[in-house]
Amino acid sequence: MMIQVPKYVEGHQLAKGKSVLITAAAGAGIGFSAAKRFAEEGCRSLFISDVHPKRLEAAVEAIKSETGLTEVHSMLCNVVVESEVQALVAAAEKAMGGVDILINNAGLGGEKNVVDMLDEEWLRVIDVTLNGTFRMTRAMLPYMQSRKSGVIVNNASVLGWRAQKGQAHYAAAKAGVMALTRCSALEAAEHGVRINAVSPSIALHEFLKKASSEDLLKQLASKEAFGRAAEVWEVANVMVFLASDYASYMVGETISVSSQHA
Repeated sequence: MMIQVPKYVEGHQLAKGKSVLITAAAGAGIGFSAAKRFAEEGCRSLFISDVHPKRLEAAVEAIKSETGLTEVHSMLCNVVVESEVQALVAAAEKAMGGVDILINNAGLGGEKNVVDMLDEEWLRVIDVTLNGTFRMTRAMLPYMQSRKSGVIVNNASVLGWRAQKGQAHYAAAKAGVMALTRCSALEAAEHGVRINAVSPSIALHEFLKKASSEDLLKQLASKEAFGRAAEVWEVANVMVFLASDYASYMVGETISVSSQHA
């Protein structure tokens, strides 16, 4: 039985006065929803990046018009390119007078059985999803550690725990994100910086609907505790919580936004 989607949660100033940098925030997915949520939660400044120029420009305008936040910056960035990662972090630091919160949302999926998978397909998913998270974390930590404050929230996936056919590359990458979160969090905690992760299962948005069959999405959603997929803003809410002062004692945790059915 499907439980209906709850009402959209209004902002409670959980990010009041904070500056936020989010990767892969254009379009209609979790990243864009997170950007909108942080604006609604009172952040003072927002900086979003993506690899799609038109979608990125549209995302900036949508956030401004829908939330009233005027200080919304953007920059193209491919997280597999170290020079672009360094440029993004430097630009965000300069534009916002320091980054308080980094949301590592960039990731790449696909569906291919191991026996049919090419090296290029495996490496591409690993490079964007795991290595990209590592590069952004590595670039951001020196700034945050020097200030003795800051929060990083990574986007993992329940596939870091679960098994699903055709998802070996993505699952391996997300399991790596979880391990990276745990280890980097212990290092960063010594400098007053918190790192945690959110682990969504299936969160519906337009790009996912185009990339996956309707039957598969229904099948996956039916296994969830509420009998439905998550709304992207439900995942973004957990990101906001992890970035907020309410999560001040959480270090290296991965919080599932699903029922974790295997």
